[in-house]
Amino acid sequence: MLYRKLGKTELSVSILGFGAMRLPFAGGSTSALDAFNPNKKIDEEETTKMIEFAVSRGVNYFDTAYVYHAGQSEVVLGKALKPFRDKVFIATKLPTMVVKEASDFERTLEEQLKRLDTGFVDVYLVHALNRPVWHKMKELGMLRFLDRVQADGRARHIGFSFHDDVRIFKEIVDGYDWKLCQIQYNYYDEDTQAGKEGLLYAASKGLGVVVMEPIRGGRLADPIPDEARAIWNSAGIKRTPAEWALRWVWNQAEVSTALSGMSTMNQVIENIRIADEGKPNTLTPNELSLIQQARQAYRKMLKVDCTGCAYCMPCETGVNIPAVFSLYNDLYASNAKEIAPVLYSITIPPGEQASACTECLKCEEKCPQHIEIRDELKKAHELLYREGLLQH
Repeated sequence: MLYRKLGKTELSVSILGFGAMRLPFAGGSTSALDAFNPNKKIDEEETTKMIEFAVSRGVNYFDTAYVYHAGQSEVVLGKALKPFRDKVFIATKLPTMVVKEASDFERTLEEQLKRLDTGFVDVYLVHALNRPVWHKMKELGMLRFLDRVQADGRARHIGFSFHDDVRIFKEIVDGYDWKLCQIQYNYYDEDTQAGKEGLLYAASKGLGVVVMEPIRGGRLADPIPDEARAIWNSAGIKRTPAEWALRWVWNQAEVSTALSGMSTMNQVIENIRIADEGKPNTLTPNELSLIQQARQAYRKMLKVDCTGCAYCMPCETGVNIPAVFSLYNDLYASNAKEIAPVLYSITIPPGEQASACTECLKCEEKCPQHIEIRDELKKAHELLYREGLLQH
């Protein structure tokens, strides 16, 4: 395993971080949507095996959050990491989405420490900062709270995760003595949200940079458009689509670690193998050109830039937004044109289909990608429903 320094901290972290938002469920489901479903239970036995294997191969950075798996993620992760607590770094997040008043800062942190069964967290990230959340949290006294928990040792290093544009990103970077930040970053999203500009800015200020969604929630690995497949097949060195995506992120020295939301043991094994070669500045100009060509191929395929993060959920009227958008995108993948409309009709109940949208716009307020969800749902339903009728 390769390691890099985490910004202004003394931590040396594995370049592959274990993201605990897509842990396996009993029954086999690995959907990101289920990460917010209290009725879905984590397959604790399989998760523990995956985590133990990752630790044995040198992975030492584990990321979770208060809201993942309706609170189960912190509990299961804490239990699995208990035997290795002196060898690993645990990162969790201040849940801005549940903070309503100043007392909630203290209450939620104490609850998280109990869930994780630890006296401190190595990294405490303010979750999902954007412009309105940043200003609201400051008004509630969050920065004073962060000073206090860092001073008393319950949170050893303070950072933030981010979903907004690069201008507000820079404002937040400059607004506190952060030690690290967490941004969505991959070759498809090089110029969105904080993007490359934000990555370089944070690094210039001495912040460690943790990358989330390096494979865009798996969407840069499957389904593969024919044009992208042809590009990868033309490469002198054969790599899987996931390998190309991870190598692109690790090729940039400013990145401290990349989180992979691994759901199966095979993914853990594969990603650790890939990480062994994740040194910075090792991709050739020709390989970087191939990746940019693949980026264009994916941009032609995806009709909506949904990563499946499920922050838009739950929908008050029951629409399964991530599932609808996943099938909508699959409709334009050459190997899924026929199956996507069928799956729309048989796997998504009418009450969860896009036609149930009441256009309340609450989902759009929460969407990290700033997708115009209302309009895209209309398009998705029209095409998926029509294509389904044509096939019958």
